[in-house]
Amino acid sequence: MKGRVLILAGSDSGGGAGIQADIKAVTALGGYAATAITAVTVQNTTGVFGVHPIPRDVIAAQARAVLDDIGADTLKTGMLGSRESVELVAELLDEAGAPAVIDPVMVAKRGEALLAAEAVETVRSLLVPRAALLTPNAPEAEALTGLRVTDEFGLRRAGEALLREGARAVLMKGGHVEGETVVDLLLWTGGERRFESPRVHSNNTHGTGCTLASACAAGLAQGMGLEPAVERAHGYTAEAIRRAPGLGRGHGPLDHAWTLRERLP
Repeated sequence: MKGRVLILAGSDSGGGAGIQADIKAVTALGGYAATAITAVTVQNTTGVFGVHPIPRDVIAAQARAVLDDIGADTLKTGMLGSRESVELVAELLDEAGAPAVIDPVMVAKRGEALLAAEAVETVRSLLVPRAALLTPNAPEAEALTGLRVTDEFGLRRAGEALLREGARAVLMKGGHVEGETVVDLLLWTGGERRFESPRVHSNNTHGTGCTLASACAAGLAQGMGLEPAVERAHGYTAEAIRRAPGLGRGHGPLDHAWTLRERLP
């Protein structure tokens, strides 16, 4: 059940988030991951110590090389870093002509900025309307809408605002909203689906957003409908959090490969 996903995002040297998490999630769910790296970060579980943007022409060359040869059933965006990179990615999405899962990555787990402040408006104006599925967490939704998101009502209100901005569907991630139950809301024009799971009290949640968005992209690339793709991605990510291996001294990675071990004799 292959599905081709072209991922445009930054590299995480610690392997827990970014391109590395994206590749692992797509592969674990049976898809095929290709990449156009937008930045190289120096990081581990304790923080981000450097961000080195990839030149615009190199990002474009990577993406076009993949699209001209392998092709893509779905595109997935992650860390883009600058307004110029956001503008480029909007052009590439139009060229590809495939559905896009837009993960508007803005801040790392420990609070380091991964998107320039002046680029937030560009994400809102150029990428939100191009999203087949937009996957913001609460702080990202606040930045994109100007609305407070502190509870389920806030998640729904911000999600509805993003639909009005042009996204075809929005998965509002509730991990930053306090409570013993984590609620994610999938919204589309005329519909809503609520996903909930018990909160796992753990520091090993680095890359959760990247993982969930990429898992959704894999499902869409494989021809799954929106709801089944998000349902599978939600379950996969929740289990990856529960099985986290506890690596590093800070915010550790998930267990992306748990599905592969389930299939082994």
